[in-house]
Amino acid sequence: MAKISTYLNFPRNTEEAFTFYKSVFGGDYIDGRINRFGEMPPMEGMPLLPEEDKNLVMHVALPILGGHLLMGSDAPESMGFTANIGNNVYISVHTDSRAQADDLFAKLTEGGVVEMPMADMFWGDYFGSFADRFGVKWMINYSAK
Repeated sequence: MAKISTYLNFPRNTEEAFTFYKSVFGGDYIDGRINRFGEMPPMEGMPLLPEEDKNLVMHVALPILGGHLLMGSDAPESMGFTANIGNNVYISVHTDSRAQADDLFAKLTEGGVVEMPMADMFWGDYFGSFADRFGVKWMINYSAK
C-alpha cells in the first residue's frame, strides 16, 4: 500500500535527534537498528568515505503516530551534502509499483531539479530524489519486498 513519510537530514547529529524522538514517541527503529554509512558498499564514481564519516547515520526509521514513519540521515559534507534548516526535510513517497514511481517522478520533477534519478539502489529499492519547481524536496521509493 502506498504511503507518505517524513525524511529529515541533519548535519551530523541524526542519532542524537532520533534518540530524542524515540524517547518521546516510544517504540523501536524499523529492523531494530540504525544503518551507518560505513556499511555502504563502495559505489562507482563515489569518493572514498572518510573514517570520521563511517559511523554517521545513513538511514534510520521510527514509527511514530498513526502509522506515520519518521526517517532520517546525516548529511556528510564529504558526500557533497549540506544540511541547513529549510533544505533538510523531504516528503518521502512509497509507491505501489515501479510504474507509479516513474509517473510521479516525471510529473513532480517538471521544472524542478533532479538530485538523484530513479534507479535501482544497493539496498534493494528503486529510488530517486529531487526538488520540485517550488523548492519542495521529495524522495520517491518503490520496494518490491
